[in-house]
Formats: sequence, structure tokens, C-alpha cells
Amino acid sequence: MTRRVDSDLLLVGSLPVDSTDEGFRAGAALFADRVAALPDGESGARGAWVGYDRTTLLEPHPDIRVIAPSPSPTGRARHAYDTARLTVADGVERLRFDTWPRITETLASYERFTALRDEGVIPAHLRFQVGLPFPSSVFTGAFKDNYARDWAIVGSALEDLWVRSLDELLTVVPATDLAVQWDLAYETQDLERVIHWTEGDPWERFAGPWSRLAPHVPEDVLMGLHLCYGTFPEWPMYEARDMGLIVRMANHAVAHAGRPVDWIHLAGPRYLRSEEDAFFAPLADLDAPDSRVFLGIVLPLDGIDGLRRRHATASRHLADFGVAMYCGMGRQRGEDPAATMRDHAETVAAVRG
Repeated sequence: MTRRVDSDLLLVGSLPVDSTDEGFRAGAALFADRVAALPDGESGARGAWVGYDRTTLLEPHPDIRVIAPSPSPTGRARHAYDTARLTVADGVERLRFDTWPRITETLASYERFTALRDEGVIPAHLRFQVGLPFPSSVFTGAFKDNYARDWAIVGSALEDLWVRSLDELLTVVPATDLAVQWDLAYETQDLERVIHWTEGDPWERFAGPWSRLAPHVPEDVLMGLHLCYGTFPEWPMYEARDMGLIVRMANHAVAHAGRPVDWIHLAGPRYLRSEEDAFFAPLADLDAPDSRVFLGIVLPLDGIDGLRRRHATASRHLADFGVAMYCGMGRQRGEDPAATMRDHAETVAAVRG
């Protein structure tokens, strides 16, 4: 099979912008010749990533009870332990979500995307990129008290909603105009066994939904996989010993997608491991010949020099890859959002040439 994505940069998703319009304009101006698809930047409440889904999808559901609200004065959690604690109400054995507010926001973004493309602001070759968090990432942070029981009920309801939402998205966005990226962060930490309240089989929480959701994405849609350890509130929430787990997850995803996985984003190390061969060594076991690999080795910590160090080390274990931020930039705004994005573009250009 011919690889369908060969760009040298991936915009992971969230950008340090205040609006969808700003995200599209800045992304197109700075990165149009380096990326295959353009995200809307996930501005506003979506900058909290799955915190947005908890407050707009989970907490309002009549069959879900708030055990303890977020102690944050804004109601928007500032870190993992600031998240509201939720549980399924007593006596409920099955529930259903009618609509996903994230999709409503996404369709509004696509309307703006097409308008800007018609104006010539967004080049015609760029696809509309949509980042969708995986069900377990939406669920895990909040359901701490009855985890296994609640996952059996809520997990299947979320998966059903995801399927219907993909169909809804594709009634508006042509498949050939769309790029879907599955975003996984809590799944990696769950598999590392660092989330003390989870129960049961964490591999099934990743592999089961993947085997059902990925094949539901039509082949004309570009599809990517983003694996990292989160940035809530720091980079990263947990630093793995090496890339072994996410390489194993990526290999499984490619083998069980039922369709092409066009790109894979794998989070790199924090800066002190930039020259540690042992961290990058598992890349030699990556088995994804038809996927474009992007390594999340651009950090808001050490700029061009740091990226060069990590790039040189990774190159000893993987011959060909693009680069990306470790995760999205929504919570790493810096003093000036425009300057943050310019720095990102200049850092990548200096190293990639």
C-alpha cells in the first residue's frame, strides 16, 4: 500500500488560540506547507480536552450522579484530582447519550473551515482535522468510586455515541475532506498502572473499543492515532521508562484497525532523557510500514537545541519520521499565543530543514 500521509509535521490538535477562526488562520499561515490536515485549535472550553466532555456530556446526564463537584472556583478542573467525582445512579443498568456536544462544535468549525478555504485563506489540499478522545479517556478521570461497575454501563454507552457521532459527522463533512485523529492519554497511564482507582483489564479498555471504532471510519477518511501521557497540568503527567508500551499499542492498533492507519503520533521523553538510547530503542520494534510516524519530541522547554538532541537519538532507532509537539498546545499558551506558534514553526523548520 502507498502511504497516504507524508508530511513532516503534525499539529496534534489544540493550539494556543482564542477562537476557531484564529486557529485556522494561524495554522494555515504558519504550517500549510508542512501538514496534511488542519485542526481548529480546540479553543474555549475545549481547551480542557476531556474536561469539556465531562462538563457538557457526563455531568448533565440524568442517570449520572455528581458525588462531589470540582473544587475549582471556575468549575473547570485545574489538574486530575480537581475533577468532579461521578457515578451512575443507583438502579441504572443501562443509559444512552443522545448527542455529543463536541460534534456540534466540530460541525460549526467545519463551516468556518470551508468558508476560509473558499476565501483562499486555507489551501485546497488541506483536510479538516478532528480530534476525538477515546471513551476511556473521557470516563476515567471522573468515575473513581465505582469504577468497574460504572465502566460497564458508561463505556458501552460512550462507544455507541461515538459510532453515531461519526455517522453524524460524515453526513456533513465529505470523507475525502476529513481527517480523524483518535486521542489517547488516560489509556496509556491506565496500562502503566499509575491510576490507582481503575479496575479490571486496561488493555481491553483500549483494544476492545479500538477494534470496533477504527473500522467504522471509512477508508476515504484519513485516520491517525495520538498516544501520549497527558499534560494535565504538566508535561507530562507521567513519564514512561521507555517507548515500549506506546509502540506495543501502536502495533496492535495498526493490526486491528480493519483499514489504514495513516499516521501515528508517539510521545517522546521529557528533556533530560533526550540523549537516552534506551528510551527510544523500542522504536525499532514498530511495525507500521504504511503509517506516517510522528514523534512528539518538540517541547516548550528547550527549543531548537532540545529538538535536535531528541531527533538525533531517535534517528538511531527509526529511520524516517516527522515531528510534533509532545501533546497539544492548548494549556501551554506562553505570554503571547501568536509568538508560541511562531516559535513552534521556527523550531521545526530549523531542525527539519
